[in-house]
Amino acid sequence: MNIKELLLNGQSFLALLNEFAIEAKDINIQDENVLLADRNLAQREIVKQTICIEGKNEQGIFNFFGTLHCNLLSKLAVFEMQGFEQVSLRAS
Repeated sequence: MNIKELLLNGQSFLALLNEFAIEAKDINIQDENVLLADRNLAQREIVKQTICIEGKNEQGIFNFFGTLHCNLLSKLAVFEMQGFEQVSLRAS
């Protein structure tokens, strides 16, 4: 299972990326390996976890904070954003 791929299957996550002019290749789900290595996660059908997604565009780096809702049986994932921050700007 790859969380990024599951999220990219949903139209709402793609709309979020488009709103911030971020391409799918420029996102990183922080601690994704830790989430996937969790044995308790593998035993559950539905996962609800607080995560941070880092995205980059020409204006800088954005951190999106929210909750990942993931149905492992159906291979569906939704990101419920609670907030974001811009952490760096590129010099002009």
